[in-house]
Amino acid sequence: MAELVYRPVIGAARSFFKALDLKIDTQGSEHIPKTGGAVLVSNHISYLDFIFTGLATLPQKRLVRFMAKESVFRHKVSGPLMRGMKHIPVDRKQGEDAYAHALASLRSGEIVGVFPEATISESFTLKNFKSGAARLAQEAGVPLIPMALWGTQRLWTKGRPRNFRRSHIPVTIRVGEPVEAPTDQYAGAITRRLRERVQELLEAAQRAYPVRPRDASDTWWVPAHLGGTAPTPAEVRERG
Repeated sequence: MAELVYRPVIGAARSFFKALDLKIDTQGSEHIPKTGGAVLVSNHISYLDFIFTGLATLPQKRLVRFMAKESVFRHKVSGPLMRGMKHIPVDRKQGEDAYAHALASLRSGEIVGVFPEATISESFTLKNFKSGAARLAQEAGVPLIPMALWGTQRLWTKGRPRNFRRSHIPVTIRVGEPVEAPTDQYAGAITRRLRERVQELLEAAQRAYPVRPRDASDTWWVPAHLGGTAPTPAEVRERG
């Protein structure tokens, strides 16, 4: 079926990022399968993560169907776009419908994108992973593809104003080798292994990131354990 919405949206995103002069460094796209289903799993630090996650699959000529909050599909602007790109609405009160939709997409050979932390990490560290991605991969008989993003939080994240100026912000993307999801293993064990792999990729992306904070006022986007002033996971939990 022709992608009458998705490809123009990709073109618009690329033009927008070019206007911002973003420095996007992607490695590991060869790990995205050229055919067949897969569950693409990434950390989540920005409202724009789904766009950058999707960009990483384009060298293999693949498109990603993301699982996203149902409220996004009700918005008058984003709703028609999300539906046109065949993304998957998630109603947390009726999650079984989204699960069935994602499973059908995987079995038909699609790549489904999942953020297993469920919400943006305000500490910019990995939160606990939900096991849904592993269960989907097991039931569909497809691999999990781990990925990590870094730098996207500097563009637009929770609790911060958007930065859509021409500020030349680097974005680092790392894609890892597939993680198998055999049916004779517990989904929890697979999820722990997957999270460890995403953590390794995140640390690799952070090491490769080409800039550091300009001054003390610019340390908000760096996690506390790396010397920045982002809230610690404990502080985020205390804030509720």
